[in-house]
Amino acid sequence: MSSVILADIRAAVNAGRVLWKKHALERMLERGIGRNQVKNAILQGVIIEDYPDDHPIPSLLLALNQPEALHVVLAYDAASEQCHIITAYRPDLTHFEADLITRRLS
Repeated sequence: MSSVILADIRAAVNAGRVLWKKHALERMLERGIGRNQVKNAILQGVIIEDYPDDHPIPSLLLALNQPEALHVVLAYDAASEQCHIITAYRPDLTHFEADLITRRLS
């Protein structure tokens, strides 16, 4: 996704146009991840993967490594200008390289 889309996503988050999927809230609770941590990851992080074929809305994976590594999967609905939080998790070395951004090859 382009930086224009990331700017739109950040504008939606800043304006409070965020829809928290039930799955995301359940997993965040299990993992000890707060909404503010997710918002900060969106506002400060970088896009590391793009899933343009996801339905009904294309999604992407954002990563933030400071102060603590966090990944957020989200979808942005340009028509409604809303950000949908799908899940959030702390990356691990089983699935990612030491930079916690590069996915390990199977």
